[in-house]
Amino acid sequence: MNKHDFPKIHFYDQDFVDIYNKTWSWVSSLWINPQSGEQDSNGLFIYPEGTKFVINQLESILSSYFLVYSNRNFDSCKNIDYFYQHQEDNGAIRWRYNVTTDKPMFSKENPEGIGLPLFAAAEFNLYHKSANKKRIKDVMPVLQKYMAWIDKKFKKANGLYSVPVAASEMTNSPRVNVCYPIDFNACMAINASYMSALGDILNDKEISFQYRKLYFAIKTKINSLMWNEKDGFYYDLDSNEKQLKVKTIASYWTMFAEIPNADKAELLVNHLNNPKTFGTEHPFPTLAANDSHFSEEGMGFCGSVMPAFNFMVIKGLEKYAQYEMARECAIRHLYFVLEGLMPNENKQPGDLFEAYLPNKEGRAKMTEKKMARSRYLLTAGLSTIALMIENVIGLSISLPRKTVDWIIPNLEIMGIENLSLKRNLITILSNKSTRGWEIQMESEKLYYFTINILDQKKKTLPIPSGKCSMLIDKL
Repeated sequence: MNKHDFPKIHFYDQDFVDIYNKTWSWVSSLWINPQSGEQDSNGLFIYPEGTKFVINQLESILSSYFLVYSNRNFDSCKNIDYFYQHQEDNGAIRWRYNVTTDKPMFSKENPEGIGLPLFAAAEFNLYHKSANKKRIKDVMPVLQKYMAWIDKKFKKANGLYSVPVAASEMTNSPRVNVCYPIDFNACMAINASYMSALGDILNDKEISFQYRKLYFAIKTKINSLMWNEKDGFYYDLDSNEKQLKVKTIASYWTMFAEIPNADKAELLVNHLNNPKTFGTEHPFPTLAANDSHFSEEGMGFCGSVMPAFNFMVIKGLEKYAQYEMARECAIRHLYFVLEGLMPNENKQPGDLFEAYLPNKEGRAKMTEKKMARSRYLLTAGLSTIALMIENVIGLSISLPRKTVDWIIPNLEIMGIENLSLKRNLITILSNKSTRGWEIQMESEKLYYFTINILDQKKKTLPIPSGKCSMLIDKL
């Protein structure tokens, strides 16, 4: 597949552009027919592990956030639809399936195979990148049954959800005796919020109200039981509703869910800047740096930096209009990702990895004997594609609204070329000309463009079809 079929990005640092292009060219190798094991563009987006092919709920949901930018070269719904097709009569959808045998996978740590419930969040994002309202109507009964199953099976009298901590996919995180995980409960709030938003899209007031009410109920419980004012942090709870004071990246799902108020959010952000907790050289470790279990070698969820969780934290920062910090952290993270492409001191080749070291460049360990998987594009693409477009370049796109928002914290040569907005290819570039800084645009159809420069100038303009340009000094 020719990389020029994909949107082309422009950025002053060519290394960022190169890794963006490389990611797209590598992604096709992970589209696999699980029966034959052969590369197949009509297959599933899965990481091969010997002869067994496993599809993972969290990674399938998160990978859709960058596959939406493939100009439809890849089906961003394919993996998610696999989970919907395997929904059981009681509404259950399991966290992993062996796609070679087409059977759900369970474990001693997670006997019900429950995963983080984020399907509605993914569907909301897919809708804004495709404007496919019919899909929302088709999947809504599946999502409702799934939420009802979780409520019936895992909701306790206190209004919180009790699931195994393994549901978070944070395999070896030192979260012991957890009965009410902060991340699962925050993700239930996220899903409820987006279920309400999907109800609004369908103009179904009953769905909208039902899930908005659920969202506020969970939010209230999390703030009353899981927040620690002294520590400025959200914690897991044990079976007696006692806070378990281990600071993990899991708590930042609350910002994605918009659970903390402005004061609480500020305290959480302080930890992201604090080198003793989450402000390590490479942002953000999965465990606080001052925890006794923290490892400079990463050791899985004992300090590794994981692209999937960095994406979640950065999207949480956006919810609180921390755009400059979100961009700065995305750039710092990407520089470490770029360093990981270089051969290490033992002359081992570099690649895109599942996990990175927290305080120097390089691949993290997962266990004493096992290193993070290489070319792990299911989550690495969130960094090299989604964060690159949304946070480094700063574009936010909504097809149903026909809007493109561009937040430019610094005037730089950057932009995107031939991005497909349904059947409309658009180009937006900033350049310095003899007349000053200029935004050049090209589109086949009208859309609305909001530009926010240095948080000082903000303007919304209708962009007609054809080519046009605007001088920033004249805004």
